[in-house]
Amino acid sequence: MNTIGFDDGPFDQSFRGDVPLVGVVCARTRIDGVLIGKVRRDGRDATRRIAELVSRSPFHVQAHAILLQGIAVGGFNVVDVQALHEALERPVLVVVRRPPDLARIRRVLLEKVPGGARKWRLIERLGPPEPLDGVWVQRVGLDLSRARQVLRASRLHGSFPEPLRLAHLIAGAVGRGTSKGGA
Repeated sequence: MNTIGFDDGPFDQSFRGDVPLVGVVCARTRIDGVLIGKVRRDGRDATRRIAELVSRSPFHVQAHAILLQGIAVGGFNVVDVQALHEALERPVLVVVRRPPDLARIRRVLLEKVPGGARKWRLIERLGPPEPLDGVWVQRVGLDLSRARQVLRASRLHGSFPEPLRLAHLIAGAVGRGTSKGGA
């Protein structure tokens, strides 16, 4: 089972500009490659940038699923998960450790983020996360049983998929020069 997991790099709250985006390609839990790009902080380019990174990579053909650590990267640059699924013709699985505070996210988007209403509609359209094997998931292009198979095939330690754990560590190193724990 080959997957590509994406996470963004760290940035200061006051930062405006492009944020590192890292994709880690794994065959089950073995790392086979790394994709590095950028997305605009609180922008609208995450879906397009992820699709370009995957489709232009030599790993596109063998990727069975795309994993995202949350529905947004670079702050509130919300991924249109349905459009990403359609562009890549691959299932997309959004994985988080705990369910997000959707009421708070909605409030922040609608009150403080340019284009927040559109971004909220993308989040709302995806639906609330579902508990699955110790994490919370949202999914497009795969049923719950297949999502469970993807999770189980991509875990090495604990409940979190290895491609996402590695993407988090590498993105931290790209963004700050060193990674921190907590992945």
